[in-house]
Amino acid sequence: MRKKKSLVLIAALLLIAVLMIGLALFVSSEKISYPTFETGVQEIQKYGNIVLDVEPEKLQEAGYAYGDILTVTMDEKTWQIPFCTNYSDVESGSYVACDKDEGLILAINMGDFATDGGIAEKITAEDKSFTWVFPDGRNLEDFVFSISMGEKGGYHDQYLIHQLVRTNDRADYDSDQIFANFRNIAAGDLGENALFRSSNPINNELNRAAYADDFVESNGIRTVMNLANSDADIAGYIAQEDFDSPYYASLYQAGQVKALNLSLDFAAEDFQEGLAEGLRFFIANEGPYLVHCDEGKDRAGFVSALLACYMGASYEQVVEDYMQTYINYYHLEKDSEQYMAVKNSNIDSTLRMITYSSDSTDLAKVDLVAAAKRYMKKLGLSDAECEALRSNLARDYEKNRA
Repeated sequence: MRKKKSLVLIAALLLIAVLMIGLALFVSSEKISYPTFETGVQEIQKYGNIVLDVEPEKLQEAGYAYGDILTVTMDEKTWQIPFCTNYSDVESGSYVACDKDEGLILAINMGDFATDGGIAEKITAEDKSFTWVFPDGRNLEDFVFSISMGEKGGYHDQYLIHQLVRTNDRADYDSDQIFANFRNIAAGDLGENALFRSSNPINNELNRAAYADDFVESNGIRTVMNLANSDADIAGYIAQEDFDSPYYASLYQAGQVKALNLSLDFAAEDFQEGLAEGLRFFIANEGPYLVHCDEGKDRAGFVSALLACYMGASYEQVVEDYMQTYINYYHLEKDSEQYMAVKNSNIDSTLRMITYSSDSTDLAKVDLVAAAKRYMKKLGLSDAECEALRSNLARDYEKNRA
């Protein structure tokens, strides 16, 4: 009898456990509901920003947070707009919903939301005064916007990245090398002192050129892939009175610098054609090699990652090298929230493009060598060219050759 009671008790406990698990799964799967806000317009500002009648604090009290993507509708129009704190939290030309003292502002960074949205047209008089003219005889009071949750946290990583701040003052950095963002990429089968990356050693807009040029010279760089500038740009820099990058100038004048002037759109045809040209320049010339753009961050980061993958670097090594730039410039701490935001949004995205991987792919398990070679062949490089590039990058080079 006692055994039967025990079995009944165990069965009851199991039933309770199953019910509790089922309830937990139901609760966790239930989508959180966020209220929708209906709001009028207070004013249209000088540059076309729309000041709404809703206080940003009301959104936050309802569970909205910076980095969420808002669904904004007006009449028959719908926008997906990130909720942020500054206009510069999005790229130039992009929509943003800003938390400002005046209220929640709908804007386009470096643009005109009112005109773009067909809400009003700005008419400027000869005396430079202006008025906003509304279509179809409407008034400001006739426009009503609806704000709802589009995607919770959908812009979170990008928002954190836009909060990063750096200076161009040498005193704010621990060394000349960190300030110049100059380093050797030593991973996989890359030869000793074979491949380096840097900020721009010839364009001094960031106050780093002379520092970078010193390291280019001291490391015996022979061949340079310049991703940022045209030949005309370089000639202009050399002609400036305060020009102070003599070693780089000597390389350029000797035909050892390939000026590619590439955009930041890695998927664009002109970027890929230019990159193929740059890789062939490395094949045709002797190292040590340098790849740089302006900051040595985005375009140089992409090309450095591609070459490191091809030369057998691990996923962790590629990420560590890419993230070193953000540590150098922004003093990020490894594994901090901003560090992980940059990693997830930038280098992981870059590697997915290089390896043609989906968001669900574990990049640490991808054959990066094969993927990088496949990517370069899609650029138009032949098997023979790929092998020649590998041979050049695998060589050991003396650090201080004359």
